[in-house]
Amino acid sequence: MKLAAWLLKLFGWSVDITAPDYPKCIICVAPHTSNWDFVLGKLAYAAVGRKAGFMMKDTWFFWPLGPIFRAIGGIPVPRKSKSGSLTDAVVQKFKSAATLQLAITPEGTRSRTSRWHTGFLRIARDAHVPIELGVIDYARKTISIKDVFTPTGDLDADLRRVKDFYKGAAGKYPEKFTTE
Repeated sequence: MKLAAWLLKLFGWSVDITAPDYPKCIICVAPHTSNWDFVLGKLAYAAVGRKAGFMMKDTWFFWPLGPIFRAIGGIPVPRKSKSGSLTDAVVQKFKSAATLQLAITPEGTRSRTSRWHTGFLRIARDAHVPIELGVIDYARKTISIKDVFTPTGDLDADLRRVKDFYKGAAGKYPEKFTTE
């Protein structure tokens, strides 16, 4: 915990995580324009004494990274699932776990895209867990999780509200982030 906080401070980052420490929640993290987002997010959450799992493309789970990623909470996401819905599988993980805090990047890519995924909204709704809105803002060198969002079930309206929340945030590569 102290090491994570020290490292972030050393590199000029500040952390403001004041959202409740729910036993089960989704942490929606944006902007996502660099692999450094993962490192900064894990350090920030550790700096306040919390642990979160994360979803990552399954191709990253090769030896020796796979066992390491799983040990620190990684859940591989298959690019083409033949065994059913990933959303349903994650809902079941939430329902069967005593605790599960799961970080998800709604863009689903580090490239610029206006087509954000809605799976995190569906998971939160179906698993009855809150969504904490996390921002990694490179322009201000701040990492914050202060706001909590509860989906209404109207995916289009909910996604618009989430995107509006992130307006003004700057990714490591600002040209790769859009809330349009």
